[in-house]
Amino acid sequence: MTDHIQPVTPTCCSCDGDRCGEKSGMEWKRFIPPGVSLVLLAAGIILKMPLLWYIVAYLPVGLPVIREAWGVIRKKDVFNEYTLMLTATLGAFFIGEYPEGVAVMLFYSVGELFQESAVNKAKNSIKALLDIRPDTATALRDGTYLEVRPEEVSPGEMLLVKAGEKVPLDGTLMSGSGSFNTSALTGESRPRTIRAGEAVLAGMISIDRAVEIRAEKAYADSSLARILEMVQEASSRKARTELLIRKFAKVYTPVVFLLAVLIAFAPYLFVTDYVFNDWLYRALIFLVISCPCALVISVPLGYFGGIGAASRNGILFKGANFLDLMTSVNTVVMDKTGTLTKGVFRVQNIVSPLYDSLDFLSMAAAIEKHSAHPVAKAIVAASSATEAGTVTVGQVEELAGMGVRGYMGETEIMAGNRRLMHQYSIPYDDSIDALAETVVIVAVDRRYAGYISVADEVKDDAKAAVQDMYALGIGQIIMLSGDRSAITGQVAAAIGIDTAYGDLLPEGKMEHMERLKSDRSKVIAFVGDGINDAPALALSDVGIAMGGMGSDAAIEIADVVIQTDQPSRIAAAIRIAKITKRIVMQNIVLAISVKFIVMVMGAFGVATMWEAVFADVGVALLAILNSVRILNRKL
Repeated sequence: MTDHIQPVTPTCCSCDGDRCGEKSGMEWKRFIPPGVSLVLLAAGIILKMPLLWYIVAYLPVGLPVIREAWGVIRKKDVFNEYTLMLTATLGAFFIGEYPEGVAVMLFYSVGELFQESAVNKAKNSIKALLDIRPDTATALRDGTYLEVRPEEVSPGEMLLVKAGEKVPLDGTLMSGSGSFNTSALTGESRPRTIRAGEAVLAGMISIDRAVEIRAEKAYADSSLARILEMVQEASSRKARTELLIRKFAKVYTPVVFLLAVLIAFAPYLFVTDYVFNDWLYRALIFLVISCPCALVISVPLGYFGGIGAASRNGILFKGANFLDLMTSVNTVVMDKTGTLTKGVFRVQNIVSPLYDSLDFLSMAAAIEKHSAHPVAKAIVAASSATEAGTVTVGQVEELAGMGVRGYMGETEIMAGNRRLMHQYSIPYDDSIDALAETVVIVAVDRRYAGYISVADEVKDDAKAAVQDMYALGIGQIIMLSGDRSAITGQVAAAIGIDTAYGDLLPEGKMEHMERLKSDRSKVIAFVGDGINDAPALALSDVGIAMGGMGSDAAIEIADVVIQTDQPSRIAAAIRIAKITKRIVMQNIVLAISVKFIVMVMGAFGVATMWEAVFADVGVALLAILNSVRILNRKL
């Protein structure tokens, strides 16, 4: 219940199972001091015991608060909740209200314990994510599989992952196929089948068999390490509401002390039958109920719960500030390939008036293997599946938004879109413009040599995602794509997006984003997955990256990462943000309204200290329980 200790900062669960169990077993012992105080208090009230009895009852719960108060006072922070509670309880002893003095400190301490329990629950939701880290990796060394630390594995090494074990590093599946549980990474409950040559990510669990994997990245560069780093950093970025509450608490507590002093002494000037002890009692009630615990802990705990709930659903917010901002988004701009479509292209047709189709495919693949674009990967994959001869292309240059250029010996090879052909004034077959598929045009020595058409599929949940976003209050959804306008429009119509622009270079996307940003009423989220989307992600109010297939640059720049690559998780992210904000506002309204009512009642002598302490602790516990319930929400 304090703004001096940050209990909701996630930390790595580095303890082993025994030590964690021991720590959990020690938890009940924390209730012994308040238990002793409760028994002594009850006995004191029943048996009408003297002052010394109540001092003994006070010490088990009062001494820890005295230590905390002294610690913060030494740091020149005099007005805080510890000094507030000490002043109230010692004041109660001063006026002879011994049971009430003990009760205030007792219930405050019990509230602290319940608060810590709630915080631990929120922490454990993050630790569950952190605990997906594999402890060991089985690496092939000198013909023998040996268990080593994941950090000791180098890219290129072969790994063995047995059934039920976690994949230790990002890699490529070398076995025929395997079924993997990806829920820890993506929140997706259904197993995923991965085939030979496809990517496997650290943290996945092999379900049905032992598989061989070739490590492609060092552990520090793996997707899992990146996820953990993002989650651990998230809590350090505070939401604007949380920052305002903390600033409010720093001003609020000294003001409360001043008002309490006025309540105790000011009536002497205008009340004829002024009795100091009566007015001091009212001031003490005012101090007890004014404790800002409920606000100071429940607000950040609410945001932390939202981050934890999102993580369990495959959505990584890089800070509570982005949870806050997501609730204000009214315009969503989306890339097409890899975001709304699967980004898994398949070669449909190979057409060349100059070459045999297999030779033409091999030549195109030789230059396209230098590109990371999904279309290029489809051509390379199609060539690998044939028995065509290998071709070597060097001096390759990637031409942003157009294609690639390189040399096969002395022969110049170009592969790309129509813009590339226009850029170098290369005439091509006009019938290409009428094709509905994505087309890669190839030119040899600045002469049209043919084309390869590839097709992509719309993601299964893309249409539902668009409908959900509209239902959540998103006023405008726009698609921006470097693909042909005809294809872009076709996809947009299929999934219900009204506005779509195609044939865009990266700078074209930026121009559209800048035009949208000029309208101050728009709060814009941009969703993308490629390197070319990075500038737009940076320019948007909230950048959302598709993390499963997305580029490292996009994931690094984005504010929110969708681990599942499912567009429907964008709507889920908005929903989580709105639920979190609603819970936070409920806590603020509850705490302020109840405290205000009881503070006024106390100042006018209507409420007793018993009512004040029950109201204070009760409001704090209700706010905390309200904050952590988001962790159990099913989305």
